[in-house]
Amino acid sequence: MLVRMTTNADTAASAATPAPADGKPRRRRAPAGAAVLREDVTEAIRAAVFEELASVGYARMSIEGIARRAGVGKTAVYRRWRSKLHLVLDLVSAIAVQGLPAPDTGSLEGDLRLLYEVTSRALRHPVAGQIIPDLQAEAARNPEIADAMQAALREGQQSVASGIVASAVARGEIREGVDVELALDLMSGPLYWRSVVVRGPKVPKAYLPSLARATAAALKAL
Repeated sequence: MLVRMTTNADTAASAATPAPADGKPRRRRAPAGAAVLREDVTEAIRAAVFEELASVGYARMSIEGIARRAGVGKTAVYRRWRSKLHLVLDLVSAIAVQGLPAPDTGSLEGDLRLLYEVTSRALRHPVAGQIIPDLQAEAARNPEIADAMQAALREGQQSVASGIVASAVARGEIREGVDVELALDLMSGPLYWRSVVVRGPKVPKAYLPSLARATAAALKAL
């Protein structure tokens, strides 16, 4: 019955519409007012989220505060994300996809040193230094954030670690069949422990080269 009623209504509407004088079918016009998500507005909102997280933390962060910081209305935010949780999950997942560039210096120790230099700079950034610990605390209470953090902090590093190991194996520096998971723990553990968990002062100048040398020796011993 519902289908028949709809069909009859459509037929009646077509009959009430006069045909064009030239007999050619009219081209349908696109509906007016269709929302177009501008990329510059989306990027402004993403930047505002990072700033808001660093300023007030996840618990006190609000859509109103994000919109105000981005210079847009709340509707612009809600058109893109349903809630602040979905917004943060989207950003964290994007970090995981981007990952880090795979070093290719020609030696295992050189690759590790470059990786540590890039990672250390990123972790020392004031925004990252405030956001990561805050989201880790939220992850202990929210499984969705925990899953996203796991992807961002581990999967992003996983692809880089795999590339470094594969290159070292090809050069004969590491034996074939090495445990990549264990290699990842050896590569990433010390720096994340110092920068994210302990949150100590800036690492000494000689620390990263020493760490790269020690990690390379450990990987060769696996």
